[in-house]
Amino acid sequence: MRISLSGEWRLVNQLPSLEAVAGELAATDGSTAVAFDTRELGSWDSGLLTFLMAVIALCAQRNVAVERGGLPPGVNRLLTLATAVPERQGARRGSGCLPLLARIGEAACDFWRSLLEMLEFIGESAAAFVRLLTGKARFRRADLLQILQECSAEALPIVSLITLLVGLILAFVGAIQLKLFGAQIYVADLVGIGMVRAMGAIMTGIIMAGRTGAAFAARIGTMQVNEEIDALQTTGVSPMEFLVLPRMLVLALMMPLLCLYADLMGILGGLIVGVLGLDLGVIEYCQETVRAISLTNVWIGLFSGFVYGILVALAGCMRGMQCGRSASAVGDATTSAVVTGIVSIVVATAIITVLCNILGI
Repeated sequence: MRISLSGEWRLVNQLPSLEAVAGELAATDGSTAVAFDTRELGSWDSGLLTFLMAVIALCAQRNVAVERGGLPPGVNRLLTLATAVPERQGARRGSGCLPLLARIGEAACDFWRSLLEMLEFIGESAAAFVRLLTGKARFRRADLLQILQECSAEALPIVSLITLLVGLILAFVGAIQLKLFGAQIYVADLVGIGMVRAMGAIMTGIIMAGRTGAAFAARIGTMQVNEEIDALQTTGVSPMEFLVLPRMLVLALMMPLLCLYADLMGILGGLIVGVLGLDLGVIEYCQETVRAISLTNVWIGLFSGFVYGILVALAGCMRGMQCGRSASAVGDATTSAVVTGIVSIVVATAIITVLCNILGI
């Protein structure tokens, strides 16, 4: 059977359908071969290739041989390139929505897979820390100092602004109720204990998750896209030691210090409200704050900051290492790092609060 192709075969034109070819093939026996006549073929584009691929697939289903000798050389080369690698099974997905139970099963499998990947990453991080204690970890000290600067001095402006405003908000909320009883002085207790025990560490952790955790994920994810991590592994350098370990160390060390600074800025915000809005004296407010805050509250806040630093570093580095090989995957990894970091901080806060309640501190 000879198929004659003539005229302009372009997508902008109305191309012939496959029904005529399918009808002729159905009326022939298995010994028939299909050939092409392109002597009157004009210009063509991918519309011709799509038609020919459909014809070849239809002939393959009916075990009919196809002779491509009559096709132009350019068409033959493109067809050879298109059929060089067989299509992976399951690559095409239907447009229909999966049943509810299938979606629930896929979600459960994805959650279990991500949980295993998280546990594996935590184990590799712990092994890298053990190698650091034994003096066998390999990373550049210059990178450590650069990350130290990014996570400490460069983070002070945004931490100052946010925690100062949080202190102002706590003082305003407390003042509205305490004014009813003439107990404005206890605004100092509310702001001091709230900032030192919980809010200072929580707000600093959220800020670092959105600022530093996202930067970790974007930087490591870009290295994954550029195959720099593969190059490290090829040269025998562990990415966990070279990339993840310095970032974990820096955030674990800097977060408690940033929490202390955040506590001071929050107390300063409460002082501004107390002095300007409640007619309290500066010395009176400071004395009440010192009387209300105990070392136990300070240590709880510092411990929370230490935990939050490790969680933010783990979330950012883990999502960066799990990044795909495309530009959009870097954005997805960055978003996932921020979400994972903030959720981890909230969960850790609940656990620490329950433990402190159980221990009576």
